[in-house]
Amino acid sequence: MLYRFSLCLALFLGLSTLSIAEEANRPRQLLLVSFDGGGDNGLWQRSRDFARKTDIRFTYFLSCSLVIAREDATAYKGPHHKAGRSNIGFAQTREEARTRLSHVWQAHREGHEIASHTCGHFDGADWSVSDWKNEMQSFRAILSGAWAANDAAAEEPEGWNGFVAGIDGFRAPYLSAPDSLFEAARAEGFVYDASTVTKGPLMPKERKGVLAFGLPLIPEGPKSRPIIAMDYNLFIRHSAGVENRSRSAEFEQRAYVAFRAAFDRQYEGDRIPLQIGLHFVEMNGGAYWRAMERLVTEVCGQPDVGCVTYREAIKEMEGREGQDVSGL
Repeated sequence: MLYRFSLCLALFLGLSTLSIAEEANRPRQLLLVSFDGGGDNGLWQRSRDFARKTDIRFTYFLSCSLVIAREDATAYKGPHHKAGRSNIGFAQTREEARTRLSHVWQAHREGHEIASHTCGHFDGADWSVSDWKNEMQSFRAILSGAWAANDAAAEEPEGWNGFVAGIDGFRAPYLSAPDSLFEAARAEGFVYDASTVTKGPLMPKERKGVLAFGLPLIPEGPKSRPIIAMDYNLFIRHSAGVENRSRSAEFEQRAYVAFRAAFDRQYEGDRIPLQIGLHFVEMNGGAYWRAMERLVTEVCGQPDVGCVTYREAIKEMEGREGQDVSGL
């Protein structure tokens, strides 16, 4: 009897030790939260303040028309469009643009990532490689000269041009990602793209020399129907794209439940990085920002969770077995 008990105890302890060792060798669960556009200066401040409290680093996919004052709009010309056109407008004043530039630089200094979301937010689904290159080059040129263009050359931070030259992440407006985009991105020095959509969280894969991340489809709502993990898609589903502040709390809860379930599924499973995309717009009374903030507040302080930028995620995944991103 004592022998059988000792044997069972030894077996239990052996399995427990193995389980602990396996858990210790599991990669951190990564959470990548990004923002498209980078317009509203109030939301720049809110996101930066929130990040300091919760140990998260965001990726901001910046649209460069937002650092051009309306009076200078003709300085930009998108492919197949007249000069001075942009689907998301321009800064109302040079003062507004300067404030935005300050947020961009401070966010960079705080460890966040600034990436490209082009300039005019046009749909490039039918663009050629040359069209994409022109837009990508416009992004760098406009951002490089933005302080001087907004009457603040003397305020340009030291190292600004090097920072702009080093931007190597990209997301296309409307998530339009033809092969021509990837060919242009590689030629223009971008290391990764975050424009595609995948059936659930997946590890990124190389596409024409660029590492392709896909925003995942996640279950949402009473029927658990798949939806892109992005605020705009939730906005369309919940209220047909029409602002409905009276149901803001309900929409927040639905989004939070979807985000949390998607996170838990990966945390308890294969630890594939989870991506969530937002915009600098408080849709449905800010429901989706609040849902994201609830998730981040709950999980980002855990020792086996990393709430990181895309560039940080790439570096961390380089060490994972079976994931080769070392050449990018």
